[in-house]
Amino acid sequence: MRLTRRELISAFLGSAVAASACRRSEARQPVPGAIVDRAVEVGHKLRGGPLPRADVLEPVDVLVVGAGVAGLSAAWRLAGAGVKGVRVLELEAEAGGTSRSGQNAVSAYPWGAHYLPSPLEDRGPVVRLLREMGAITGVDAEGAPTFEETLLIHEPEERLYYRGHWYEGLYLRAGASAEDLAELERFEARMNAFAAARDAKGRKAFAVPSGLSSDDAEWTALDALSMAAWLEREGFRSPRLKWVVDYACRDDYGTTSEHVSAWAGIWYFAARQNGKGERSEGFLSWPEGNGRLVRQLSSALPPGAVERNVLVHTVEPGENCCRVDALEAGTGRPRAFQARQVVLACPRFIAAHVVAPWRQQRPEWLGAFTYGPWVVANLTLSAPPRSRGFPLAWDNVFYESRSLGYVVATHQLLRQDEQGPTVLTWYLPMAGADVKAEREKALSAGYAEWEALVMADLLPAHPGIAGQAQRLEVQRWGHAMVRPAPGFMWGAAKRAAQESLGRSLHFAHTDLGGMALFEEANFFGVKAAERVLAELGRREASWL
Repeated sequence: MRLTRRELISAFLGSAVAASACRRSEARQPVPGAIVDRAVEVGHKLRGGPLPRADVLEPVDVLVVGAGVAGLSAAWRLAGAGVKGVRVLELEAEAGGTSRSGQNAVSAYPWGAHYLPSPLEDRGPVVRLLREMGAITGVDAEGAPTFEETLLIHEPEERLYYRGHWYEGLYLRAGASAEDLAELERFEARMNAFAAARDAKGRKAFAVPSGLSSDDAEWTALDALSMAAWLEREGFRSPRLKWVVDYACRDDYGTTSEHVSAWAGIWYFAARQNGKGERSEGFLSWPEGNGRLVRQLSSALPPGAVERNVLVHTVEPGENCCRVDALEAGTGRPRAFQARQVVLACPRFIAAHVVAPWRQQRPEWLGAFTYGPWVVANLTLSAPPRSRGFPLAWDNVFYESRSLGYVVATHQLLRQDEQGPTVLTWYLPMAGADVKAEREKALSAGYAEWEALVMADLLPAHPGIAGQAQRLEVQRWGHAMVRPAPGFMWGAAKRAAQESLGRSLHFAHTDLGGMALFEEANFFGVKAAERVLAELGRREASWL
């Protein structure tokens, strides 16, 4: 069905954005650009009939399938143990998964994940990785790592657009009543208490990564209800506070608080702070976002270890090894490998089509995994956008939009010429409850529709931005993020999915942690690699 401009904007961004865009409608030339993903064509071969198989098997000691953060983390851990003969196969032309990045003449920019919360403790594989890249400068008096100053997001960090004006921070204090502010203070006190909570074994109630959290029923019972239901139960009803919580859920989990486990919702606010309302040193970011972390992981591997444009379509676990069948994406040439150990670093919905026994008998727990689509757009401008109120920040959010707003790729460059060209990275989680319908909606819109949506979101806040826009590129992620629905984080399905299949097939991905975050992917990549090391008879101190 052909939608009017107002209907299109309302369907994707909400009625408030549609009304504002139509009130301020101005004649303009469309911004040149393109949709740059291969969301429809790549990977759908897995749903077809039998694919050709090679006759000759290539022997390999360890084969990692997937060069996202989890797969690269597994290969990085194996390289750290001195394991030779590790091969990584990647479907896409670039490694990194949703942490991939791009670059043009103006700046590097992210295509997905764009920051890493600075770790609170001086331990674990993420800290090891940051030390390798020179990001950690020392340890403070309380044992927390300190970081290279240029990597910490500099001020101004965040701002919020509401009805013609930009305000500092992400809580709308302008016009807030005494009751609103009192409720905010009470909520923050509750989150501080959750952050400080420990169980009898000394484990944090809410830890990073989530798998290190306490499994005491006092805390895990929160997984049974939604974050929205928990807010209502606890008497948190301020629309401004509920907006902040919804924004948090959309930001980290790709959906609203109605569809997020209360345990996961509280984890967002409690896990990355010290119980005193302080977040250690804040966020680490680079112009290319987490693409910088991908590059660091890749740099630890031997040249040629990562082979791109290879579609793995079958993994058959045997008694002492796995057969892995693949196709070269460009030529269609079949390949086959005999691997002593395999790490399958892909999401469960792909693993269901790849693991041969699961094609014959689909595990019941697979149905518990759901994935929300996202759209990311990078807009190159000849100069920073003009705005009214609080100045341009790293993170710029629209209060009345379903988008998450945008981050400024050049914010971390600290250049003298602040009037030069820049790149804005715009994010839209397709947050509806029906993920299949949301995915179809995201993929059905063409470039003209996405150009209209991005500009409709930006134009009311930035008069004249149309004249500054030079190029727009759009990336659609059909299955971007696993959703931590109520009952999922501490449910049986997630536990079952983490188990190896026999002694030679191990799994790694953010969806095993229930949250699509760098720390989760890194944790499960390292965990799978350490299972490989154990099967190879290598005795290694754990990095976890």
